Amino acid sequence: MQSTPKANRLHIGIFGRRNAGKSSLLNALTKQSVSIVSDVAGTTTDPVEKPMEMLPIGPVLFIDTAGIDDVGALGEQRVEKTKQVFDRTDVGIIVAPEGQWDEFERGLVERLQRDNIPVIVVFNKCDCAKPRAALVDQLQAKKITTVETTAIDGTGVLDLREALIKAAPDDFVNAPAIVGDLIPPGELVVLVVPIDMEAPKGRLILPQVQTIRDLLDNDAYCMVVKERELRDALERLNRPPALVVTDSQAFLKVSADVPRNIKMTGFSILFARNKGDLTAFVEGALAIDNLQPGDRVLIAEACTHHAIGDDIGRVKIPRWLRQYVGGQLEFTHYQGHDFPEDLAEYKLCVHCGSCVHNRRSMLSRIMKCRAANVPITNYGMCIAYTLGIFERALEPFPAAMEAYQQLQKQH
Repeated sequence: MQSTPKANRLHIGIFGRRNAGKSSLLNALTKQSVSIVSDVAGTTTDPVEKPMEMLPIGPVLFIDTAGIDDVGALGEQRVEKTKQVFDRTDVGIIVAPEGQWDEFERGLVERLQRDNIPVIVVFNKCDCAKPRAALVDQLQAKKITTVETTAIDGTGVLDLREALIKAAPDDFVNAPAIVGDLIPPGELVVLVVPIDMEAPKGRLILPQVQTIRDLLDNDAYCMVVKERELRDALERLNRPPALVVTDSQAFLKVSADVPRNIKMTGFSILFARNKGDLTAFVEGALAIDNLQPGDRVLIAEACTHHAIGDDIGRVKIPRWLRQYVGGQLEFTHYQGHDFPEDLAEYKLCVHCGSCVHNRRSMLSRIMKCRAANVPITNYGMCIAYTLGIFERALEPFPAAMEAYQQLQKQH
């Protein structure tokens, strides 16, 4: 892979009215003609993404959105696409043209602050009109950064870049480890990587690659094997590895081949912790016991790959859940950035590891499920629970194991 994955970039959403100068501002920030600029309102339709490096932050992803005040049938669809961007925004830029500010802009601020997203208000087109001093003071009193720009000639763009650097959340600057914090430096981790129809030709999938990189970054090392060679590989070692990590689909075989004194978990569970809230997913896994035949289950997948014959989300997990429940269940599948607004009809949400989405997106979905009182768990945790190896898969995570034991007492 030649560039940083989008999921590992700081997502900067640009919001505002139609014709506020959002696209001009993006072009000025990137010094490229990324978005089409026109005096005609509503030029930007679908969100426009631009990845780039912005030092000292590093990799970022700017997302230019359609005016959220768009109207008409097509306008409503554009607004819906813009609302999806809120859920994956790490830092929000609100563009207000010519000092304009009323309930519309205040609503955008409230929408971002509700999810604890840092907000920068950009008063654009300041060559035409300046914002009121009282308004600027009012916003700054609420600890909202304000910047004055004229995007067409670049005035104020350097100030905006400085504001973005200061607004970058600490959990992005000091990103949590995937696995490196679970083992001491110099220890070995064995990665079990099945090569089947779902494996991309000529390379490994993103979670496997990122786990290898994370181990190297944390001064550990790894051995990569297929599930059929795992037992022989372990026997060749002169001391046991600190951890075995497997593709969740191979949990049963790997669990049987790995001696009980060696800790074991899955890639999906590692990413459940890295991208989301492991305790919330533990609670969601326990909710599998409450499923009844006929219940509806939401299966959400971040990537948009074409399903194969024995697809994990469409075939294997539904099969294991039906076997566990002892009856038929109704499954609904969502992919990519699509996620249902109304969750009330579902008894459980099962989410993938979210390796191609950023952490903010995953946390937003967890919050939506909690607000609707719908349990949410993760692919790997769901598989481990239905196959009866949940405690073993949680063993490398003491805090999650403790939460599991406490929840079991409550049940």
